[in-house]
Amino acid sequence: MRETTPDLTRISKYISLILRHKPEVIGIQLDTHGWADVNALLAGISRKYPINRDILEEIVRSDEKQRYSFSEDGTKIRANQGHSVQVDVELPVTEPPETLYHGTARRFAASIESQGLLPQSRLYVHLSPDQETAEKVGCRHGEPVIYRVDAGRMHRDGYLFYLSANGVWLTKVVPATYLKRLEDGLKQH
Repeated sequence: MRETTPDLTRISKYISLILRHKPEVIGIQLDTHGWADVNALLAGISRKYPINRDILEEIVRSDEKQRYSFSEDGTKIRANQGHSVQVDVELPVTEPPETLYHGTARRFAASIESQGLLPQSRLYVHLSPDQETAEKVGCRHGEPVIYRVDAGRMHRDGYLFYLSANGVWLTKVVPATYLKRLEDGLKQH
């Protein structure tokens, strides 16, 4: 039999599903801070995909969005953000820059402009530090629309912000009064 190279992208997406949304799929539990036991994760994933500690470390190391972190002793792993299950990833409240950005699909614009940005199935609204990143996020969901978020004013008005380990800004909600839709500046696709 020929040895096949594991599909790291497919395995990474499966890990994301487990660590952010459905740990029960492989019969594990996340602790209150979102940590999963590495050995239990490997045992659960190995029922569906070929994986070992080296492959897991390669996925964590090479993930361009830096979705995952190991605990200091390397025995636990968690997703850095994006959870739909209730966890506290222990992010300190952080003062945001004056301006952050949110990219989404144009089909959501009317709802956003009336209700603001809501976390939907996630625990937090995800915001980007720059327009380019927001545009990449928006393109994943369809024809992109970018919003400039008046994060500095929100912060001064008492809204809390958190900065995840991979540079994504998080907040519970962004009321519509803090949003400005950017019509200019989007690159032509």
